[in-house]
Amino acid sequence: MQENFLITIKGTMEQRGDSDTVELMTRGSLVHKEGAYYIVYKETEATGYEGCTTTVKVAEDARKVSMLRYGKVPSQLIIEKGTRHLCHYETGYGAISLGVAADVIEHELTEEGGKLKFSYTLDSGAENFISRNLVDITVEALPENAENAEN
Repeated sequence: MQENFLITIKGTMEQRGDSDTVELMTRGSLVHKEGAYYIVYKETEATGYEGCTTTVKVAEDARKVSMLRYGKVPSQLIIEKGTRHLCHYETGYGAISLGVAADVIEHELTEEGGKLKFSYTLDSGAENFISRNLVDITVEALPENAENAEN
């Protein structure tokens, strides 16, 4: 995987009137194929998922976002307009199932980079509200000489 993009992920979780925001910057890749954009990056110790690779797949028509984590702590979240999905999520302490419903999915992605913004609600499967989550991802091409400096 060529890590020729700087990926900035800002996640905000709103719960019971409080909000908590986390921001991550990492190198990764951006690929456009078969009607979707794929943002791929390796998790680090800072996220608690070191050894995993995360793929964020967004449909060109912005109807659906899939967040797929591969490795020792696999999980998947499917965020789709108009559909509530029951998703498997591995916490590191055990697996849980969560109901996921999209609020907003918007993107301005091209093969050169761009932005993806989406928000969704999580529930416990018994339809008890857990949180509203907002995610902003910016993908910027790294200068070519920055890539060559590492080789």
